[in-house]
Amino acid sequence: MGRAGAGGTVDAEAVAGGEGTVVEENEMKIAITVNGDGLDAPVDPRFGRARKFLVVDSETLACQAVDNSQNLEAPQGAGIQAAKTIADLGAEVLLTGHCGPNAFKALQAAGIAVHVGATGTARQALEAFGKGVLKAATAADKEGHW
Repeated sequence: MGRAGAGGTVDAEAVAGGEGTVVEENEMKIAITVNGDGLDAPVDPRFGRARKFLVVDSETLACQAVDNSQNLEAPQGAGIQAAKTIADLGAEVLLTGHCGPNAFKALQAAGIAVHVGATGTARQALEAFGKGVLKAATAADKEGHW
């Protein structure tokens, strides 16, 4: 079991095996940047300009894909707008490949734990998070507009 940034735990083996129950302490919503729908969608390495966000219930693994197309070609402010979307969806944790400085500040202000370095599928990112491989970031890992 791995410690979640927002107070719950995710059973990495249950996620990897496709089982349903993954929280022991308390339920939370985890947002993952993806290029598709469902847990087998590939992780999008970008945060602000990710194609979609997958919001996963840590207890049931039920997920909702949320479109982020309005930010794909945004000349500026994509990260801040994406952070607002994630906060409005009630996510407590974000799993993504990378996060720029403005988005990181907005996510921090909203109390969302940012975990960078996610790769593979959404399911694999959840598994890595559950095993403690994806640590909470303390700063942005990319410059803006990348």
